[in-house]
Amino acid sequence: MSTEHQQYSPANQSEAIAKYAGLCDMEIVRTYADHGRSGLTLTGRAGLRTLLDDVSNHRNDFSVLLVYDISRWGRFQDADESAYYEYVLKKAGVRIHYCAEQFVNDGSLSSVLFKTLKRTMAAEYSRELSVKVFAGQCRLIELGFRQGGMAGYGLRRQLMDKDGNPKARLATREYKSLQNDRVILVPGPDDEIAVVADIYHSFITLRKGETEIAAGLNSRGLMHNGKAWSISKVHEVLINPKYIGTNLYNRSSFKLKARHIRNPPEMWIQRERAFKPIVSTEEFTTVQGLLHARNHIWTNDEMLDGLRTLLHTLGRLSSRLIDKAASIPRCQTYARRFGGLTRAYALVGWHPERDWSFVEANRIAGDQCSILIKSIVTVIKSQGGTIDTSARKGLLTINKEFTVSIRVARCYQRRTGHQWRIRNDHSKHSDVSLIARMRAGNESILDYYVFPSNEILNARLRLRSANALALDAYRFDNLEFFLGLCRRQSIEGTT
Repeated sequence: MSTEHQQYSPANQSEAIAKYAGLCDMEIVRTYADHGRSGLTLTGRAGLRTLLDDVSNHRNDFSVLLVYDISRWGRFQDADESAYYEYVLKKAGVRIHYCAEQFVNDGSLSSVLFKTLKRTMAAEYSRELSVKVFAGQCRLIELGFRQGGMAGYGLRRQLMDKDGNPKARLATREYKSLQNDRVILVPGPDDEIAVVADIYHSFITLRKGETEIAAGLNSRGLMHNGKAWSISKVHEVLINPKYIGTNLYNRSSFKLKARHIRNPPEMWIQRERAFKPIVSTEEFTTVQGLLHARNHIWTNDEMLDGLRTLLHTLGRLSSRLIDKAASIPRCQTYARRFGGLTRAYALVGWHPERDWSFVEANRIAGDQCSILIKSIVTVIKSQGGTIDTSARKGLLTINKEFTVSIRVARCYQRRTGHQWRIRNDHSKHSDVSLIARMRAGNESILDYYVFPSNEILNARLRLRSANALALDAYRFDNLEFFLGLCRRQSIEGTT
């Protein structure tokens, strides 16, 4: 069924086919129909696919197929495809009669020529219609009207009459019924507009990514069309120009049911200030710059040049200033690329007055902690034990029997000697605490303390080179004692 002519309505086709069958003394025993489906491809043509399957598997109880005309068989863009499907039926002993055509489908030369010509004309009609429809849609876009698709979060579809007067708000799955009516986008409910503003604020000012923003919205119980927020939904709010009132069309093409094609920007059709914006142009432009910078693969020279420019503009550098700058990567990227922010600062000639050596020391301590955990996991598994690392970072569950909190303490140089500070993390509630002390210079591990529980630790414990027996009784030069605690032992007489 097509919709451009009344003659192709299902009722009219059925009536014409029934009349043809009566004139030819035929009995209609089965009907295959594709209501409201395109004839460009086999996809979506459930009726035609069922017909071909029935005939191919010899489930048909008929020898003649009646079709209204060539175009109802299909407007396949390749005429050979239409001929192939007819050949499948012919090979199975089913002949096709085109009821409204002026020729008899008897395989004669004239019949073959007419069919080929009509199939080509049907395909060409679809191509011409596609061009005309596309031109009309582009014209409506340029006039500021919306062409299909959902409004999007924070927006609503407003129905307008032919004179530009508002008629009604369209709800989800509601569409215009009059051909001369038009649709525009208007701001949605205030609470949704506030959420859109919060998304832009989080991305620009707080420098949160889509994952963190989506998690925050879901934690507040906010929904997107009745469903949870996802990364893609947040990203759509950040990149779609409809939020600044721009009507954009033809970013991708799916003409004549061919594959989707992403069109270059010069092929886009857009109308600025077509709708009332709910996001400022400045905010939208800033977001696009941040996204471009994030997706750009920066070289070391580009990153340092950007950092030098920022230093020259502001006269100083900090992690907060770097994160606020839209034209360069975030501070974490600099730290990973150059082995720490202080090293990146030094490469561009910035030497802050504050001693930032602790940042590098913390990084080394974190690396040592990760290495320590990996080595413990490897040994315990090699001994036949089990270990669960799915809980909070630094908290291990050994053999499903007890938990271990693992921390690395940095060494501080004081006038009275070396000192190690240990902050007790009561939130982990571990059964055993393994503390690894770093050597002077914080380059490697010196020794280990194995405390029976967090309760033995004060809120802030300070260890020195020589401690009271009450503390040093828990000190060990290596991990042998700790791994012995984790090793499963066989008990005689039990299994």
